[in-house]
Amino acid sequence: MARGRGEQLIQDLALLHTLGVRLVVVFGIRPQVQQALDAAGIDPVRHVGRWVADAAIMGHVERVAAEQRLWLEARLSLGLPNTPLHGVELTAVSGNLVMAKPLGVREGIDFDHSGEVRRVRAAAVQGLLDRGSLVLLPPLGFTSTGEVFDLDASEVAQHAAMALAADKLILLGEAVGLYDESGALQRQLTPSEAEPLLGQSEPGSEQARHLAAACAAARHGVARTHLLSWHDHNALLGELFTRDGVGTMITQHRYEQLRPAELADIGGLLELLEPLERRDMLVPRSRERLEHEIDDYHVIDRDGMIIGCAALHRFGEAEMGELACLAIHVDYRGGARGALLLAAIEHRARRMGLSALFVLTTHTAHWFVEQGFRDADIEALPPLKRDTYNHARKSKILIKSLA
Repeated sequence: MARGRGEQLIQDLALLHTLGVRLVVVFGIRPQVQQALDAAGIDPVRHVGRWVADAAIMGHVERVAAEQRLWLEARLSLGLPNTPLHGVELTAVSGNLVMAKPLGVREGIDFDHSGEVRRVRAAAVQGLLDRGSLVLLPPLGFTSTGEVFDLDASEVAQHAAMALAADKLILLGEAVGLYDESGALQRQLTPSEAEPLLGQSEPGSEQARHLAAACAAARHGVARTHLLSWHDHNALLGELFTRDGVGTMITQHRYEQLRPAELADIGGLLELLEPLERRDMLVPRSRERLEHEIDDYHVIDRDGMIIGCAALHRFGEAEMGELACLAIHVDYRGGARGALLLAAIEHRARRMGLSALFVLTTHTAHWFVEQGFRDADIEALPPLKRDTYNHARKSKILIKSLA
C-alpha cells in the first residue's frame, strides 16, 4: 500500500471472495508509521527489531492503522461499472478481535505499548466469516483494561491462522521466497528445513518475522504457509491456482512425496503412462493389469497428481527383480526424480533379498548405464521373462548387481 501497489491485490481478494474463499486480511503499517515518525522528528528506541511504542509513537501507530483500514474498506467497496469490482458486494469487518499482552521489560528495555498476541477471538472471527464477511485485522491488540498495543502484523496473521485452523497462511513481502546456497528458489520446505534460515536472518527483519510466523503456523495445524512477493502482481493467484506455485511453501506434509502406489492412483497412472505408450516408449498396460500389479508400484505424488512411477516385479526363482514402467511426467523431468524412484526400487529389492535388477528399454539405455546398469543378453534374464521376451520390440537388456 505504501508503494501504491494495493489496487491489484484488492481485485484479487475480491475475486477469491466471489469464488467462496473465506478471507482474513491482516495488514501491516510499518512503512507508513516510519514515514510519520520521520516527519515528526521522532527516532524510536529499537531492540531486536521492535520499536519501543511510547505514547507519542502509539499516537502515530493508531492514526496510521485507522487510515489504512479505511483505505482498504473504501477500495473493497468499489462497485462502479468501470471497475473490476462491479457487481461484487463485499462486507469488510474489523474490530476488537485480537487480544494482546505487553512485551514488558526485556534485557533491561521497557517496551511500553509494544505487545504480542495473547489470543485471537476465533469464534467471533468465524462467525463473521460464516456470514460472508471479509475480516480485516490491523496490527493492533486490545486488553481487558482497555489499552491498545502495537503488534507485529506477521504474528497477528500467524495466530489468526492457527486459531481458525486455516487451510493457508499467505505472507506477502519483499522477497519472492527462500533460496538455497546456490541461489535457487526453494519451492517447498518443512518447518525443520526452513528454521535454520532463521539463524541467518537479521533479527526483526521481514524475512525473520515472516519465516518465524510461517514455521510456527505450519507446526500448529495450518496445512500450508506461503512466502510470496508483493512485487509480483500475479503472485497470489499464481500460488493458489497453479500446481507449482510461484514462491516458497512451508508445510508439515510434503507437497511432493514418493510413496507406495494405491488403487486410488490407477487413474493418475493411466494419464501418466498413456502418452509414453502412444510413443512406443512403454508397453501398454491396461487398467486391469495395473490394478492386479498395483502393489509392485511406487509413485511420486505432487499435490494429488501422479508425476512419476516405477514398478518392481519379482522373479524369486532367479533372485532377480525387473525394474519396469519407470516414467516421469514431461513437465517434471530434469529434477532427479528418476534417480529417486530407482533408489526406492533398489532399496525394496534388497529388502526382498534380490541380488540383481534388470530392465528392458528401447529409448533410455544410456541413462540406465549412467545409473550403474550394464548391457546383457537374453540368456541373463530369468527363464519366465526370457520366454516372454518380445523380439519384435528389440528392447535392450541391462542388469545391475545389488551386491
